[in-house]
Amino acid sequence: MNVHAADPNPAPIATTCPYCGVGCGVLAQPDRMGGATIVGDPDHPSNFGRLCSKGSALGETLSLEGRLLHPEIDGERVSWEAALDAVAKGFRQTLETHGPKAIAIYLSGQLLTEDYYAANKLFKGFLGSANVDTNSRLCMSSSVAGHVRAFGSDTVPGTYRDLESADLLVFAGSNAAWCHPVLYQRMLAAKTERGAKIVVIDPRVSATAEEADLHLKIAGGTDVALFSGLLVHLADAGRIDAAYVQAHTMGFDDALARAREVAPSVAATARVCGVAEADIVAFFSLFAETERTVTLYSQGVNQSADGVDKVNAIINCHLATGRIGKAGMGPFSLTGQPNAMGGREVGGLANQLAAHMGFDANSIDKVGRFWNAPRMAEAPGLKAVDMFEAVARGEIRALWVMGTNPAASLPRAGAVAEALGRLDHFVVSENVASNDTLAAGAKIRLPAAAWGEKDGTVTNSERRISRQRPFLALPGEARPDWWAIAQVAKRLGHGEAFGWRTVGEVFREHAALSAFENDGARDFDIGALAALDTRDYDRLQPVQWPARKGRARTETRFFAKGGFFTADGRGRFVAVAAPQAPARPSSDFPLRLNTGRIRDQWHTMTRTGKSPRLSSHLPEPFLEISAVDAEKAGVVDGGFATVATAHGEATLRARVTPDAREGALFAAIHWTQETSSSGLIGALVHARVDPISGQPDAKSTPATVRPAKFKRQGFALSRGALDKPEGAWWATAAIPNGSGLLFATDGEILFDDVIPDLDPSDEVVEFADLRRGRQRAAVFRDGVLQACLFVGPERQESAWTYLRGRLGEPLNESETRGLLLAGRASAGASLGPLVCACHGVAKGVIEGAITAGACEPAAIGAATKAGTNCGSCLPEIRRMLAATRVAEAISA
Repeated sequence: MNVHAADPNPAPIATTCPYCGVGCGVLAQPDRMGGATIVGDPDHPSNFGRLCSKGSALGETLSLEGRLLHPEIDGERVSWEAALDAVAKGFRQTLETHGPKAIAIYLSGQLLTEDYYAANKLFKGFLGSANVDTNSRLCMSSSVAGHVRAFGSDTVPGTYRDLESADLLVFAGSNAAWCHPVLYQRMLAAKTERGAKIVVIDPRVSATAEEADLHLKIAGGTDVALFSGLLVHLADAGRIDAAYVQAHTMGFDDALARAREVAPSVAATARVCGVAEADIVAFFSLFAETERTVTLYSQGVNQSADGVDKVNAIINCHLATGRIGKAGMGPFSLTGQPNAMGGREVGGLANQLAAHMGFDANSIDKVGRFWNAPRMAEAPGLKAVDMFEAVARGEIRALWVMGTNPAASLPRAGAVAEALGRLDHFVVSENVASNDTLAAGAKIRLPAAAWGEKDGTVTNSERRISRQRPFLALPGEARPDWWAIAQVAKRLGHGEAFGWRTVGEVFREHAALSAFENDGARDFDIGALAALDTRDYDRLQPVQWPARKGRARTETRFFAKGGFFTADGRGRFVAVAAPQAPARPSSDFPLRLNTGRIRDQWHTMTRTGKSPRLSSHLPEPFLEISAVDAEKAGVVDGGFATVATAHGEATLRARVTPDAREGALFAAIHWTQETSSSGLIGALVHARVDPISGQPDAKSTPATVRPAKFKRQGFALSRGALDKPEGAWWATAAIPNGSGLLFATDGEILFDDVIPDLDPSDEVVEFADLRRGRQRAAVFRDGVLQACLFVGPERQESAWTYLRGRLGEPLNESETRGLLLAGRASAGASLGPLVCACHGVAKGVIEGAITAGACEPAAIGAATKAGTNCGSCLPEIRRMLAATRVAEAISA
């Protein structure tokens, strides 16, 4: 008998990053202890080995702490059989009593395509309900609608290579330096190596804007006017590609006439947009004179009450110049989530059917026959905001939420949480044991597979399908989402149609539907992949669609020679409406609240929040405010501010930004009621939506600001758990080797309030200066720092940045005395917050390199590695260099 030992050094497993829509390939090497080493995949065509700060820290997020590992009903552990029976029973009863309009499922761009496909098939084909929507509605549905209006289909025309070969890159409402950093570095290389120009259109001075050759700091909501003015300029300057327009499009004259109404001249455009006329002239001239131009847009365009018109105003300019579907040219939607595109392919939005089909009679018939569906939905369902308003009204009575946290992420999140508590039947599939949505009253909780355990496919922003492969065993009783859906379908009497044994079988069915009765009239066709056997599916390499059966698979662009997916094959210019005025400010709410992401966190932090590195850069919920608005409100930099809207309020750390646009506020979306006492920004956002796409306007909620003052503030660190102090402002933050808590209060904070269960043998060293309101204490066990509490009238930033990295380490007597008496580390010991999260380089290390003579980012990178991976920290490094030069000039 031959006995073969397990390979002690197995090859790393190629999979795909679970964050943004860039779709970076990663290599995972399991450590056989439940973790893995994660590096970029040098062979993946999306990233060629690069990873951003979030991707680089994936290995820190794989612990089972906080995981939901077993099915539960009413908080009690049950078997899968019992849980699945209960899920099916609740939906059956609701259908029989109230009909298909009373049931819904809310999905996520974090799901794999196979999960999405199964959910859509069950609800739209077998339960008769099109109330199937996704959190992708919140980030890119306006782009989908704009594509469909212009192209007849939800088609991304170009590829990532266009971003490298363009001579002009226009970023509209996109902070790609932070939100798509790996792809952004590919574009910066074009700037550095070929002299490509970058224009940024954004009310904020973002990290992307800091790299731009031209920054148009337009007033929020005026993109339609800007691109209408550009269309007028292109026509007046003779830059229209008349041959392309005549041969391949319709509606140009009407679109141009409307653009002349909206923005008849450069001066009018500048006036509406609130930008200097010279800057408008510079942008218009650059666009007119640069053939190889790509316009990239993201949430700043999509998340608007007129987001679809913004998208079409951009597309109009590319159609008019014939700059579409050719190398280095085209409009390009930067997708927010890893599989928002895959969800679009299978009908993940309430107004779609699978395989890029809509709710026309022909498509309903076609999908119904392919599925042999007994109860096809025949009209679009409710979009996300409408869906949860229907829950609040009692019209939707049974809901399944899968892989997302609507009680934190939707507009008016507080009202959403309240509505969820009224459901008759509320099911949540999650991989975390606790979040705001679960806390809102989920009766049935199903443990889902997480990244690293999932098996399936995702599609990135350039239509490239990649495999997510498991490299960790399923923990506890966690199961794939497609499996849970299939099991419920069987219990509802549809077992034959959902009899998949493997995820590859789900994918093959999805691919076959894409090619079913598709003679080229539909853009989405991956029929060449429908015959993959299990081995081929497992080995599937990244492939861009379309991948039609019998045709060579190549990198594909669309529409250079027409061929639009409209009835007549012509693209459509859209006569966009005049820009919708943002919700009218008032004396009560004179400012506008803009929301978005930050560099090192993702969504509601259920994954990134586990990483100490990612929590070191911006550890607290914060509010960006202009210096002018801060002075008017009495808000000081580093203090606290309460931002309020008609829907709620949040108290945040204030970041006064001198070059921010007056009247504009910005707050990040990541903190929830689980991670902060007063940082849930979704609760403040109004529910205004684009009338076509249903995408919420998350960029211009009327707001006001007032200072928030606390007598004391500080932090607690512990190798064990920490309690939240009652009545205080607080935020949790991941730290190495333990737990971190930042707080502020008017009351007293005692050791027992936040640090429970001290060992009787622990040594407690304390310092108190009650007259000055200072209190410091540290707990040692065998000379090793176990916990500490620092309280004072001002921010305890120096001690926090030093001690968060020393927990679990011995401190000598000198260090302990310096901390407790002076409230800071000994000279030179505190390196400050991390600037480069990829390589763990702190601010103090970079300052040391500058002091030693490094006078440019490349020199700092050579000395410290900072900025040499994803590059998202480079704008901050450049600011540090600039500040040093200013200080040197002043001292000279």
